[in-house]
Amino acid sequence: MKEKDEIAAANERLWEREVQKGCGFTIPWLDLHPDVIRQYVRGTLAHVPEPLTVMSPREILAEVEGRDVLCLACGGGQQSVVFSLLGARVTVVDLAQGQLEGDRKAAAHYGYEIATIHADMRDISCLDNESFDIVYGTSICYVPDARQVYREVARVLRSGGLYRTDWGQPAIHFVTWDGNGYRVAKPYAEKIDRREDGGIEFRHYMDDIFNGLLEVGFSIRQVEDLSRNVRPDPKAPPGSWTHEWTYLGGNFVVVAKKERTAF
Repeated sequence: MKEKDEIAAANERLWEREVQKGCGFTIPWLDLHPDVIRQYVRGTLAHVPEPLTVMSPREILAEVEGRDVLCLACGGGQQSVVFSLLGARVTVVDLAQGQLEGDRKAAAHYGYEIATIHADMRDISCLDNESFDIVYGTSICYVPDARQVYREVARVLRSGGLYRTDWGQPAIHFVTWDGNGYRVAKPYAEKIDRREDGGIEFRHYMDDIFNGLLEVGFSIRQVEDLSRNVRPDPKAPPGSWTHEWTYLGGNFVVVAKKERTAF
């Protein structure tokens, strides 16, 4: 990785701590079976195992065998497992070495090969132009300018390739739990959130999210509201990510297609 700025350094430290704490986003999925994943992709599972419910939209998993997939800021041995067990050639880029170790652990467990790269999603210059068919991305809330990531994704995607990324609705990004309920903590115009745990997050506005994709040559193929089907978890403590997502919603996925070269 090239020299880190303040943002990357802070968020790298945050996620290395999350790995040590055993945060749910850092625990490899070691109990999946390819047949179950294929049934999920076809929509024929009566009961979807908990890990697969976050692999959304499931249509992006169809026909990935033999394809080149980049899991961008998706370390932890989770999303990479699903693509790999479906027969894709997978590369994982993540800011935290501990997260990448989860991907290597999962690969050893299942017996497939995987490439892991320690890098900031804003600069993946170590990857060749037009080298991937799918980029499955998360966590852009940890970078200040989505367009930086979009440009890199457009560069490494082949023509016709798909880019999947997820977001939090900007209006609720700085809502916090005050002990009795959720409250709006900052004006809508404020973009940066220096968290108490040391992480640095950024609010991204709808025009930046969608216009940024169009500017670098993507077309919007699908938008999916992730929160509408979330049911309350009685074990989730108020203020936790799980509790917040249940009551505030606002999480959504965008799937875009690279229509032209614009880098």
